[in-house]
Amino acid sequence: MAIFEVDSDNFKEIMQREFAKEQIVILKFGSTFCEACSALEMELEQLSDLNDKVSTLYIDCDESANIAEEYDIYQLPTMIIYKNANNILHDGSGVVLCEDIQKIIDSSL
Repeated sequence: MAIFEVDSDNFKEIMQREFAKEQIVILKFGSTFCEACSALEMELEQLSDLNDKVSTLYIDCDESANIAEEYDIYQLPTMIIYKNANNILHDGSGVVLCEDIQKIIDSSL
């Protein structure tokens, strides 16, 4: 699994590239000052050891507020999991355990 820190300049390009690879794409909205965001980051890192068909795009809401606004992000961390560009598997806030993220992904296959 690849984890990319994206910003307003490269977000759409990287997202399209990962969809073109037929990857599951996880958008993780967070902040460097958020402890729960760090906890979710650890869960996503564990997932990266288990699944190479998933790409995570990290959006720092302090640095890229326009992306957070576009997705109506009001709580951190928020995670959106896309099966493809037109199919959202999960959209929610809070820390989700690695096992539960994998279950969400597996249910779509």
